Amino acid sequence: MTLNIKGKVAVVTGAGRGIGRAICVALSRAGAAVVAVARTTEQIEAVASEITGDGGKAIAIRADIAEESDVCALFDQLKGRFGRLDVLINNAGQGRFGPVEEFSAADFDQVVAVNLRGAFLCCQHATRMMIPQRDGYIINISSVVGFKGYPNQSAYSAAKHGVMGLTKSLAVELQKHGIRVSAVLPGGVDTDMVRAARPDLDPSVLMQPEDVAQTVIYLLSLSDRAAVDQIYIRRRGSQPF
Repeated sequence: MTLNIKGKVAVVTGAGRGIGRAICVALSRAGAAVVAVARTTEQIEAVASEITGDGGKAIAIRADIAEESDVCALFDQLKGRFGRLDVLINNAGQGRFGPVEEFSAADFDQVVAVNLRGAFLCCQHATRMMIPQRDGYIINISSVVGFKGYPNQSAYSAAKHGVMGLTKSLAVELQKHGIRVSAVLPGGVDTDMVRAARPDLDPSVLMQPEDVAQTVIYLLSLSDRAAVDQIYIRRRGSQPF
């Protein structure tokens, strides 16, 4: 596969650990300059140091994407540092789980704020940079719960269903500007969130964050002639579709 991102600028949210970290490393190895974004400064600085220590290009910018002021500041820094944006990976997410009759409205609001509102804000600011370029790729990391339902995951599922609606609408709206929008919907991946949501799963059967990162690289390797709307990747042995 011929990668199209060598020398381009990629922003990854939720970059401090797990899937986000793996995507940052994969993008760097493909030749992109990586902007690692998360709320925890120490984590993203460690990711950026790992990349630069391996000969890649990366910077860390601390931001809580649920806060509009943080997102504005993030993209202001991005413009000042690079002057362009080629790839946005909306990976930041938060899972809070429990029976619906006991789930607080505050927890529901927080899950939606991070997973859906934050993705919207980042997409909005990214498109303001990408539209004048007539080029760009937005990849939203959704989840199997973006089209399936699981017990005790009503808030997280609602937010990820919302991410899918956002992705589908933007894919249509932005294609006239040369911007592609896709969603990746992983099943069970060996992350802290999955371990909290599904303690019944044996960690040895879960996918690794690098499996999701490879899927992102696949999407970015496609020619401009191709557009992929969504990719559902599941752990081997789980229920198809």
